[in-house]
Amino acid sequence: MQIDKLRGEQLDDLFEGILKLETLDDCYHFFDDLCTTNELVSLKQRFQVAKRIKEGQTYQKVQDETGASSATVSRVKRCLDYGSDGYHRIIDRME
Repeated sequence: MQIDKLRGEQLDDLFEGILKLETLDDCYHFFDDLCTTNELVSLKQRFQVAKRIKEGQTYQKVQDETGASSATVSRVKRCLDYGSDGYHRIIDRME
């Protein structure tokens, strides 16, 4: 996993904080403080790309619907195919 290079007490602390979020309102407040607008746009875009690829949409349709670049779509697809299954876990839990 790529994230293993970052693993440690400080990242654990961040993730423990995220696990304490209880409502969408909590998420909006926390991530508004934590991330820039551009970071949030990138995160939401990647997640939407992952959901659409998992649904079987074509790359072109995913790009058209999300505004993501071909590089972003390819990167997310690579994560879905060869990553840590993070996208799969969360999307499957949401279904």
